[in-house]
Formats: sequence, structure tokens, C-alpha cells
Amino acid sequence: MESVLLTGGMGYIGSHTAVELLREGYDVILVDDLSNSSADVLDRIESITGVRPKFYQADAADHEAMTPVFRDNNIGAVIHFAGYKAVGESVQKPLLYYRNNIDSALTVLELMEKYNVQRFIFSSSATVYGEHNTPPLTEDLPTGGITNPYGWTKYMIEEILKDAAKANQELSVVLLRYFNPIGADESGLIGEKPNGIPNNLMPYIAQVAAGIRDHLNVFGNDYPTVDGTGVRDYIHVTDLARGHVAALRYSRTHTGAEAINLGTGNGVSVLQLIHAFEEANGIRIPYEIAPRRAGDVAEMYACPDKAEKLLNWHAEKTIEDCCRDSWRFQKGIADELRVMRSR
Repeated sequence: MESVLLTGGMGYIGSHTAVELLREGYDVILVDDLSNSSADVLDRIESITGVRPKFYQADAADHEAMTPVFRDNNIGAVIHFAGYKAVGESVQKPLLYYRNNIDSALTVLELMEKYNVQRFIFSSSATVYGEHNTPPLTEDLPTGGITNPYGWTKYMIEEILKDAAKANQELSVVLLRYFNPIGADESGLIGEKPNGIPNNLMPYIAQVAAGIRDHLNVFGNDYPTVDGTGVRDYIHVTDLARGHVAALRYSRTHTGAEAINLGTGNGVSVLQLIHAFEEANGIRIPYEIAPRRAGDVAEMYACPDKAEKLLNWHAEKTIEDCCRDSWRFQKGIADELRVMRSR
């Protein structure tokens, strides 16, 4: 039986995709260096699905460490999540981001070529559209004009993959451009658990709700939007994970490189998300208005029509679902900490 390899498979989106693949009966192999994830995710995936996927602790950029993964398994497709992902950190540490993110993609592609693996699903990002396109964003818009090294690594890997697909007529590459993943598996067992101060809005809101942070900073309230705060396309991580399952099915009959947005098509402002969380969970979220952050755009949301057409996929979960599931996961973390402290 062929296996699906998930690099960075213990991370936020990787672990949810592993769960959805296992629910669909796929044989799943996870590779992760655990630099931004936890070993207990494997237990949690098993608790949710009843299946414990094969796991290799390895750096996806390390050719020697990755060779046994390809040599010893019948891998039919790769979903490549591995990479650093904090926009702010990428500005402070650009060389780290370029080296790690691009090297990991190149190493995996070289091993795919050696072991004749012809299907590659790439965890890309809406950041490749830059700051000069007007939403709703469609896949035929120009890419580039990006404001941070993280986004440039996604852009560069997309270009590498397009060239690889031109050179190898059998290669299927699907470039999945995510918008803003939030939420958690409805079991509450896996979700977004950042190390240190969260870079993303929803885990920050959840930590404020849990009393870990005393308030949320809202960066800018003078944008030309519905309430002056930035508007983004928030997609439930389970919907996003199911998009990868759909892309995997599509890659069986597809060759070449295809960019596909994964988003809802709906823009939600920062304040609207805060209020949705408050209403869904009955918790007040204190916030303060702070200056705009450099590089932030007023609005960014997807046109998801291509995903519907090619993948027969569309987002199903609501913002309320996202808020409830995020809080369920955060409460679970808080409960575990209380139990540990009481021992």
C-alpha cells in the first residue's frame, strides 16, 4: 500500500491533515524535527483516529536523515508542510528562513526524484500575492511584491516547483495557497499551540480568554474597512485539512503545477472575530488599539471558485465553529496544566 508522507506533520496544519487522511483510510507517515511542535501530538492523533502513524524525528532539510524515510517506505505522495512560519521572526532572521524553508523543499524534491515519487502538495500561502492586489484574490493574479522573507520563501518554492514540473512531465504539483487558518479539531485534542507569544490572532485571543494574557492589541483601526480594523479570510483548520485530502485525490490524474486558493471567500475584521469569539463562548476579550504594523494590508480574502471546480472542495465550517473549537482546545491545555501543577 502506498503511503502519504507529511513533512512537518506534527505541526498545526500537518497534524489536522494527518487526522483527516487517517479518517479517509490513508497510510500516513509523519516527519518532524519537533522544533515547533510536541511529541505528544502523535498520541493525540492516535486518540482521535485509533491509528498511530509512523513517525520519524528528522529535519526535512537533512538529506541523510530523510533518505531512510524514502528508501524504507512505498511513498506515493508528499504533502510538504515543513518550514518556519513566523512573519515577524523572518524579518529579524531572514537567512534562517531562506536556508531552512528552501533547503527542506529542495531536499524533499531531490529524494522524490531519486525514489520516483511524482505527487507533491505544497503548503503555500496567500502572502505570495503581495500587497498590491485587490481582493477577492484569484490564482491568475500576479505574485510577488511581498513584504517579508517568510512570504518570499513561499514564492521562491512555488517557482522552484513550477520549474521542476516543467522539467518532469510526470510530476504533479499542487500549490495550496492558504488564507488564515484558525480553529481546532472538534475533539479538542489538537490545535494551534505556539511556543511563546502567539504570532497569530486566534491563539492570542484564546490565551487572553484563558487569562494567560491580560489583553489583546489590535494593530490599527483606521483602515478603509467595515470597522477600521484589518480584514482577513479565516478558514477552519479542519476545512483546510480536507482541502489537502481533495488535492491528493486530484493529483492522481493531474500533471504540471496548479495553484489553488484554500479560503472561504468571506472577509472578517479583527473586531468581528473578537466579538464572534465573545458571543460563541460567553467570554469578554479586553483589547487595546495599537499602531498599524508595517506591511499589513487592509483586506485580504480569497476567491475560492477554483478549489470548488478542480477539487470539488469548499469550506463548510463557520466563524462560530472556529471560535468554539479554538476555545475548547485552549481550555484543554489549561486543564492539563492545572492537573500537572496539582501533582
